[in-house]
Amino acid sequence: MSFEFFVPCPRGLESALAAELAETGERRLPPGALVTGAEVPGGVHLRGNWAAGMAANLHSRLASRVLLKIAQRPYRSEHDIYALAHEQRWEQWFSANETLRVDVTAIKSPLRSLEFATLRVKDAICDRLREVSGARPSIDTAEPDVRVFAFLTATDCTLYLDTSGEPLFKRGWRLDKGAAPLRENLAAGILRLTGWTPGTPLYDPMCGSGTFLAEAAQVALDIAPGIERRFGFEKLKQYDKAAWRHLKDAALQAREAARAEKRDLLIFGSDISGDMIEKARANFARAGLAGVPLKQLDARGMTAPAATPGILVANPPYGERIEVRGRGPRGEARPTGRELRAGGDGDEEGFRRARPDETDGEFFQAFGDALKQRFTGWHAFVLTSDRKLPGQMRLRESTKTPLYNGALECRLFRFDLVAGSVRQRAGATGSRDAGSDTSSDAPQA
Repeated sequence: MSFEFFVPCPRGLESALAAELAETGERRLPPGALVTGAEVPGGVHLRGNWAAGMAANLHSRLASRVLLKIAQRPYRSEHDIYALAHEQRWEQWFSANETLRVDVTAIKSPLRSLEFATLRVKDAICDRLREVSGARPSIDTAEPDVRVFAFLTATDCTLYLDTSGEPLFKRGWRLDKGAAPLRENLAAGILRLTGWTPGTPLYDPMCGSGTFLAEAAQVALDIAPGIERRFGFEKLKQYDKAAWRHLKDAALQAREAARAEKRDLLIFGSDISGDMIEKARANFARAGLAGVPLKQLDARGMTAPAATPGILVANPPYGERIEVRGRGPRGEARPTGRELRAGGDGDEEGFRRARPDETDGEFFQAFGDALKQRFTGWHAFVLTSDRKLPGQMRLRESTKTPLYNGALECRLFRFDLVAGSVRQRAGATGSRDAGSDTSSDAPQA
């Protein structure tokens, strides 16, 4: 039996997700079991059998969830939404014994209250189950057994059943993290956009709790991102235990085969914060990762960790986090208990700045100098919401890719570090480096 799924992801990663899902179908499933469909802002449509949905949950590094499409129809009012939800045979998927949560999202919906629309969907499902079984499911908004999503456009209502449970970026290994961690699926998507492949040196000089590094190591060791977690489909009546055991056993065997090869990962990380280095090591241990060397190091003092050029990826800090931590580990300044780390895994709050900061300019100018002087032949990728960052680094980007960290619009800047791009600054005032060829305003996308 074939189903329709919708697989959401961070905005900007739709094409990468479609390619990843297609690869999953080719590598993990019989021919034709998984067929990718249209890419839309925020996700990819997918058609396949029940095993295809389970495989997407187990193997996708970029997806946020895998949603099973139940029904779609035009609507004008909350009454229409109630009728659509009430008509569906929810009893074939779950019983009144499972706890339930309903979420509604909308784009240009004419309805005045999404909260009321959510209530009507919940009532319709509960009324349906009471009519067929004599009992209503309990509502649990924290840890429900079953999640139902309704998506409203200006004209249509679509009902989905969540097959993932907890969001897929929750791999199960990261307990120690910074103040605002970068989600694992966004980090995995960025790695894919860089073109990095196992065997190519990878370096994160502001690694924080190690998200980029852990995601890369799991790719290199063929570790399925969902191998250590549970999924929502395990609570559904149509859960195919035999098919799931086959998929999971194959993933476990692939992981063990890769470990037996004892591959040299060529994955390296550093951070100015010793506390974050320890958190990264603890995360790696929980993820079953070994052989990822980490150093406590100011990014301005970094050197290439491998003789062969590779990929450098960074999600740098801004504002206060640089000011309080950015003068380096040589004794000039020491962190205090209240300070935020100067490195790595920033989420929306990590990107926000009330105003430009002189410390930012000093740090990123020195960071750019380190790239130009010590990373010839490398390709550097920097994620930021500050479009002026290339100017601060005195480097011209070769590409810039729009991405969204939650609701925050960012850019992934690529810098190709070629030989002969650096000259010494003349005088104490400092002239622009020859070959950097940029202005303080990065081109707008």
